[in-house]
Amino acid sequence: MWYLKFIIELLVIAVLIYMISGRLMGPKVDFRKRVLSVSLGVVSTTFIYWYSYLRFTNYLDLDAIQVVQDETAILWIGSMLLISMLLYLFFELFDPVELGELGDPKTGGEFFLFRWRNRLREQKRLSRILEISVRNGFSQALDFARRRGENDRELARAFRVTLEESGGIFIKFGQMLSTHSELFPPAFIKELGSLQQNVKPLTSQQVEKLLNEKLAYRIEDVFSEVDKEPLAAGSIGQVHRALLKNGDEVVVKLLRPDIRSIMRDDLNLLLEFTQWLSNKSAWINSIGIQDLAVGFADSMREEVNFNIEIRNTIQLGNIMEKSDHRLKVPKVYTEYSNDRLIVLEYLEGKSIAEGQDLFTFFDVDRSEFARTVLFSYLEQIFFNGIFHADPHPGNIFIDRMDGSPVLMDFGAVGRLSEDQRNALYQFVLGIQQNDTDLMSDAVLQLVHDNESLDRNQFEYALGQTVMRISHIDKIPTRELIHSMFDIVRDFGLKFYAPVGTALRALIVLDSTLRTVDPNFDMFREAKTFAKKYKASYLFKPFTQPSATKAKIEEELAVWLPELMKVPKRLDRLIQRVESGKVILHHDVFSDKHNSMFVTQLFSRFVLLMSGITFGVISAALLAIAQFIDTAYAVYLNIASYAGLFLSVVLLVRLSIQAIRDMKRTSGL
Repeated sequence: MWYLKFIIELLVIAVLIYMISGRLMGPKVDFRKRVLSVSLGVVSTTFIYWYSYLRFTNYLDLDAIQVVQDETAILWIGSMLLISMLLYLFFELFDPVELGELGDPKTGGEFFLFRWRNRLREQKRLSRILEISVRNGFSQALDFARRRGENDRELARAFRVTLEESGGIFIKFGQMLSTHSELFPPAFIKELGSLQQNVKPLTSQQVEKLLNEKLAYRIEDVFSEVDKEPLAAGSIGQVHRALLKNGDEVVVKLLRPDIRSIMRDDLNLLLEFTQWLSNKSAWINSIGIQDLAVGFADSMREEVNFNIEIRNTIQLGNIMEKSDHRLKVPKVYTEYSNDRLIVLEYLEGKSIAEGQDLFTFFDVDRSEFARTVLFSYLEQIFFNGIFHADPHPGNIFIDRMDGSPVLMDFGAVGRLSEDQRNALYQFVLGIQQNDTDLMSDAVLQLVHDNESLDRNQFEYALGQTVMRISHIDKIPTRELIHSMFDIVRDFGLKFYAPVGTALRALIVLDSTLRTVDPNFDMFREAKTFAKKYKASYLFKPFTQPSATKAKIEEELAVWLPELMKVPKRLDRLIQRVESGKVILHHDVFSDKHNSMFVTQLFSRFVLLMSGITFGVISAALLAIAQFIDTAYAVYLNIASYAGLFLSVVLLVRLSIQAIRDMKRTSGL
């Protein structure tokens, strides 16, 4: 049973190595990587130690203490510790970029060896996508790409074919890009708009299986019948008509069973593909395609989590209930719905692009219909801050029962803060009054990083835009919003994501409303709404006195306790000033984050210098020891090797911390 004794002794040593290496490498060391690195380190060094030394000795006759007292055992254990730490550094360094579920950044999900395997598979598919782009001439055309140029049509066609042949999420990304007419030339919008995703519907067996798995109740306890033929099928899910036991007509929206894993893999590839595009073309990089890809990933994450769509539908439904410009929103049966399945009220109708017969049958005033939809959207944006972000014709229906407008599909919803809503209204008011100063103030509240902006040049650019739309009967909404995007981009600025979403939704809405009424002037109608908005805001204290009183009471409840403290605080401040105790002081360390950053930077610099110093001194001592013939040379050698060992430990620890920080700051 000697081997059992040896294995137990080895396990004891491995546990010690595990504990010591963890202490040396610092906190928050990944458990699985640590176990694997220690296991490999112990096994590999033990084999080398046995093969090179132990097998020539009578170590089986010695006890553990005698073995450990051998000077070679010290070298063995030290090598075990060092190799374990180096292996951990290797695993940390080459751990591939991991996107968690549907693009959610995380580092502690799958076992990292599986991530390596997935990473290799992703790289293989990415190589195929790049090969597709070369074969279709897209890669070559990018070398000559310009913002406006003769090769727009050729480049757009090559881009569309590349996305089409790549399939999956790339087609949906292209469809999303086709809505960004403020960024791409018309040739691109036309080509990308023709992208179609041919999705095979789920079979009846798959539908029944999904209902059995995802419905919290038995199918027969909830539904009287479920039509297994889908009303509509898409890449995310499909919709089936059904009848509840209580007689309510509903639709059941099912999430495709494999869509989350497919998207998780494809979103990684999409981010790398857009990175390649940005590196390949300065024009593509200037568009900010990587930001678009990240925003698209966030949107996809919401679309495949039906809990978010359920919340969106309920929120907008409640908003519409209180609105003077009501759009019908289907009721959600929350007791039957979850993150994979939604049961909605069935509202029968046709999309406005296909409902010409219903417009005629109900003798609908198309202009009034479009105005109702527009005013509802503006009310969502200016008053509520929660708005439907994808108002294309397929998401706005005309009800077959009474000809009223119906809003569908709430997977994409935008949210604006109160400051952003006020700034958007201020911008519209500035256009009405031809006030570039007011417009400039508004836009600067809607963009990132405007501190270094040349305000005079910015106002001049806005003034030129206003001059182009002045003194004309019909202001083209699309052109106005595109001009704003161009100005913001030309000055190196970028709209906050919700603001950009709102502006792009208005561009799509403009096109959608002209499907209803080709002569509809969205901007003129928006000015009418703005006047009502302004009037309602000014006269709200008189028209809604009870609501105003309640609001004042709420504000007073917040401010009165603070106001009552002011005299005491003021008296205390005066006393401190009189006693000379008030000193104004501000430096880099007054901010907690700055102080922490500087402290960490300094500590790591000290660690780096210590490691380098130990290494240099130990190497010098080792070199000196080679020229000393006395018995003391052996002690010098031991000290040199110990110093080199310590140097490597310090540098490995520093490297692991640096890699971890890089991953954390880059969103891994």
